[in-house]
Amino acid sequence: MLLGSLLVLLLLGTAGTASAHAALETTDPADGSVLKSAPRSVTLTFSESVTLLDDSFRVYDPDNRRVETSSAHHAKDAGDTASVTLPAKLGTGTFTVAWRVVSADSHPVSGAFTFSVGKPSATTTPITTAPNEDPLTGSLYDIARYFAYVAAALLIGTATFATLCRPPDPTVLNKPILTGWWTLLASTIALLILRAPYEAGTALTTAFDPTALPRTLTTRPGLALAARLLLLAATAVFLLRLRGRERWGRVTLGTGAVLSVALALTWASAEHASAGIQVPVAMTSAVLHLLAMAVWLGGLTALLTVLYRSPDLDAAPVARFSRLAFASVTVLVVTGVYQSWRGLGSWNALTDTSYGRILLVKLGAVVLLLAAAGWSRRWTARLTETEVRLQLPELVRTGAETKAADAMTTEAATTPDDGSQDRYRRGLRRSVLCEVAVGVTVLVITTLLTTTLPGRASAEAQQTATPAGVPAASVTMVPFRVGNAGGKVQITLDPGRVGQNSVEAVVYGPDGGFATVPELRLSFTLPTQKIGPLDANIKDEGGYWGTNTLNLPIAGTWTMKVTIRTTDVDQVSVERRVRIVR
Repeated sequence: MLLGSLLVLLLLGTAGTASAHAALETTDPADGSVLKSAPRSVTLTFSESVTLLDDSFRVYDPDNRRVETSSAHHAKDAGDTASVTLPAKLGTGTFTVAWRVVSADSHPVSGAFTFSVGKPSATTTPITTAPNEDPLTGSLYDIARYFAYVAAALLIGTATFATLCRPPDPTVLNKPILTGWWTLLASTIALLILRAPYEAGTALTTAFDPTALPRTLTTRPGLALAARLLLLAATAVFLLRLRGRERWGRVTLGTGAVLSVALALTWASAEHASAGIQVPVAMTSAVLHLLAMAVWLGGLTALLTVLYRSPDLDAAPVARFSRLAFASVTVLVVTGVYQSWRGLGSWNALTDTSYGRILLVKLGAVVLLLAAAGWSRRWTARLTETEVRLQLPELVRTGAETKAADAMTTEAATTPDDGSQDRYRRGLRRSVLCEVAVGVTVLVITTLLTTTLPGRASAEAQQTATPAGVPAASVTMVPFRVGNAGGKVQITLDPGRVGQNSVEAVVYGPDGGFATVPELRLSFTLPTQKIGPLDANIKDEGGYWGTNTLNLPIAGTWTMKVTIRTTDVDQVSVERRVRIVR
């Protein structure tokens, strides 16, 4: 039943498209810009360092033919940029740039934009020309990531339970430990094979390209996965040497701890913690968070196994795990608060970003998990108390202790018997099973969270692209209808603030394509200050209407009046409000 729930959660978790984590801040040329002469290069700037692919850029001309460019490279050796050199004779019209890079935290990001040389043209290139995401590749990669997290929890948590909680028959945990090791090995190999097509967004067949694996091993995610394989080999040797032992010395415990920390580092070094602010602190927090999660959830699985495989389990191992789980929860709360602050950046991001909304869902699931854990702790307390009382008649009575022991034995006669103890064990099994089920849900949500753009990165990208007090170009879409025909006018005011502004007005027909009209007039009025109308004096520039001499002297909400004449006798005027700031 638990496995079925896990598979359902995995399938649901992979239903959506993962968001990448390197936010695009600026493009040169700017998206939608009209240039007098052809640029010599295209440069993108991101919010963090990016890795370039063999096919990071695709540039298409107005006729949808691919333009020959140089190989992608970092502009001025800056890791957060991606650039490509264009041919000297580029031509005129509207060009489409499709791009794809890999962010510093291992997730690919792609997009597209346009710029025009001379004047815009009716290009037939779709704006989504970037390499398509192969859904099968992406889904399999995400499933492998989920199973890697589950396997790490099972391996580390079960081994920790066997070592620190000391169940009476630790051999019953051999199977979960082996299952965790083999699952982590298989998922890591799968991630290593799928990494190349996942980055490129291509089909599974490209994974077997002779250059795919060598290229993957030159990237940080590939090196982290290779290191995980080596650590798993060392872990296998370590576990084989411990087979049959019932006690572990300090050296053994220290070796196990080092291997666990090293395994956790293979995640932290290639995900959220490896990019952004406070990287050393973030990576330390990520390692502790992953280990605490593994000890708690993996330990719960081990406890559940022991409860079912060892019906006569005494209360001591359960009590030890209860204390260990409490410490793990404390670490999870502290590191979780820090990572949430680092990922969000503001309270508004909780509701305004996908990262924040997923985090709220995780918070709700964690509350349920803590409630289930509290239920388990109550059953543990009852089981421990009952066991102590049942053992009182066996106390060795000597001297003055005899009277006290007799009194305690009399009290024990009225306390729960072995039947009650079995009932408490059954209750504990049910509560732990519930705790494991909710814990798996939390784990899936956590994994989904690692594939979502952090709120802080999104906000920083927006601030960089649009500095405080300096708005980006104002773009207004104005629909119109004349008789049975209609269309829309896209009007761009750059920079859209007080003072001199350039105006670009592009007319689109009912089919969404470029349209020509015999006359287009544009005027601005500020009713609150009784200013206007100010005629923009736009002129037909051959494909669009524009001017560089519009002066808007005062900040406020202006009324923009657009008059479109489609024939000698047919015209219509439409008004829209635009906000102009200082």
